[in-house]
Amino acid sequence: MNRPKMTRNEVEALIRSLRVPDAVKLVGIRGYYKDTMGKPGENDRGIYDDAIFLITPVLFFAFNANTDPSVFRTGIAKLVPGIHYFKKGKHGLSKPGGGYDALRPDTPYEALPVTRDGVVGEKLGVAINIHKGSYNSTSSEGCQTIHPDQWMQFKNEVYHAMDREGQKRIPYILIEQ
Repeated sequence: MNRPKMTRNEVEALIRSLRVPDAVKLVGIRGYYKDTMGKPGENDRGIYDDAIFLITPVLFFAFNANTDPSVFRTGIAKLVPGIHYFKKGKHGLSKPGGGYDALRPDTPYEALPVTRDGVVGEKLGVAINIHKGSYNSTSSEGCQTIHPDQWMQFKNEVYHAMDREGQKRIPYILIEQ
């Protein structure tokens, strides 16, 4: 799978006006591959047609991602574009073993603004995590997921960058292509 091709300068230009001061940040682009994957001109669901970039003072990485729910279903959450803060945590807490390392919302009650299929207006979605997707599905009921072949690198680089810069939380800037 080819990784997203935007350069650091191109990604930074997209978010420059937001003036996010954190040294380490994530930038998600919904619909990154909307003309080259899935139905042309559309941001599809159930495929890794989005991108997430990790920007640190010294590193820049691109990852194939999914920023949409896997399917259309009444009430399913879709994260609203904007700046959202995340922290280290576990995904799948209710599963045997207590889940695995991921990113969880760093907000009261882990709530983030979402829209919901078939529901008018913005609502709150709880535990819209950033975690590993799977090969058979993007594994999202509103979460942001990383292609499974790239998950370990993503998680390790994000966790290490946060530690190096002393950041307890990381901004995730989600924009629509």
